[in-house]
Amino acid sequence: MNLYSLLKSRAAENRPIRVGLIGAGKFGSMFLSQARRTPGLQVMGIADLSVDRAKDALRTTGWPDEVQTHSFADALQSGGTHLTVDAGALIAADGMDIIIDATGDPAAGIRHVLACCEHRRHIVMVNVEADALAGPLLAQKARDAGIVYSLAYGDQPALICEQVDWARTCGFNVVAAGKGTLYMPEFHNSTPETVWGHYGLTAERAAESGLNAKMFNSFLDGTKSGIEMAAVANATDLKVATDGLAFPPCEVEKLAKTLIPASDGGCLESAGMVEVVSSRSRSGEDLEQDLRWGVYVTFEGDSDYVERCFSDYGLITDETGRYSSLWRPYHMIGLELGISVASVALRGEATGAPIAFTGDVVATAKCDLKAGEILDGEGGYTVWGKLMPAKDSLAIGALPIGLAHGVALTKDIPAGSPVTWDAVGIDENDPTVKFRREMERTFSG
Repeated sequence: MNLYSLLKSRAAENRPIRVGLIGAGKFGSMFLSQARRTPGLQVMGIADLSVDRAKDALRTTGWPDEVQTHSFADALQSGGTHLTVDAGALIAADGMDIIIDATGDPAAGIRHVLACCEHRRHIVMVNVEADALAGPLLAQKARDAGIVYSLAYGDQPALICEQVDWARTCGFNVVAAGKGTLYMPEFHNSTPETVWGHYGLTAERAAESGLNAKMFNSFLDGTKSGIEMAAVANATDLKVATDGLAFPPCEVEKLAKTLIPASDGGCLESAGMVEVVSSRSRSGEDLEQDLRWGVYVTFEGDSDYVERCFSDYGLITDETGRYSSLWRPYHMIGLELGISVASVALRGEATGAPIAFTGDVVATAKCDLKAGEILDGEGGYTVWGKLMPAKDSLAIGALPIGLAHGVALTKDIPAGSPVTWDAVGIDENDPTVKFRREMERTFSG
């Protein structure tokens, strides 16, 4: 609880944490809005495919134009910020301490982590897509290089990991952990054409607001939930249900009754699992006390004494008094990312990182697909990402959602079925494919 004091000390010593941001989109901009208010922290550089977009992000979030420098050397000397299109140069810049990958591109994320390993820069991965595709091996490479690989605080996976760590450190058995979302079973078939109706928007209104249909659809069709829960499972070693996420409707005060094993009246196939709860009932009614934007953990008091303590201090429990829960109603995305930066740079501690290959996210057909069709990846028309136990994914040779983009099917795939490696024409020499294959070999045992 002393990160702020440590940051102030770094500021007083004129020894700021020097940060490089890759990606000046929404998440990166939210970080920038708070970074300028944080003592002991210097945004030494920003890499984006468009320097103009990076300039707009700085301007929009309140940075003066004069903060921008002509080179990384100038930024190191003056405490300013250099803008570039070259992420590799950003990572290699003299004096850089920590890199934030806020791109959302799995292939780019893998390249950036490996470059950080080479140049000994700590890495905070907003890019959960890369983490779901190959996070366990990326984290192992980072450890071998002596750097910290961390999930991004403010995003739900890191917040869930924090709650799991809290419960375990208190000596509780973690029964379930996860987040909330808006879900209905038919959303798995949603496409970029149908997505706005589910959000109560017209396509014209979405276009006026500059909203990305594929990105929003990936949240709706279950893909993003699968990706985020894979990250949590791999960082906490919690289990994944045999058939993936069930998305049970659940109000917050019923978490301790619902997110417990079915043998005790809940919905889980066993204790110690990840799960996402829906903010809408299956009949289509929105719940009054939903957890749509939040995260939760359910835990067990495994003695009569602890159960009495739960009762004495007003905890909401199931009927037996054995299970209780803790939840956080909101997450603030990039506005909270400074926690990861400070924790990694000042304590050498990640705010969540993969420790095992427990969960995988598999490309699953949204409709009957024919040989020759081109898969269009996360949030598209052809496939959605279903969470599976990694051992089951490996056993059937399932294609991860992170590689299901721009590849042609070589055989028909029925609706609802997983796409497998042998059903696509994929370039096994592609660096991203090779890295994923290396992870499968490394963790297959």
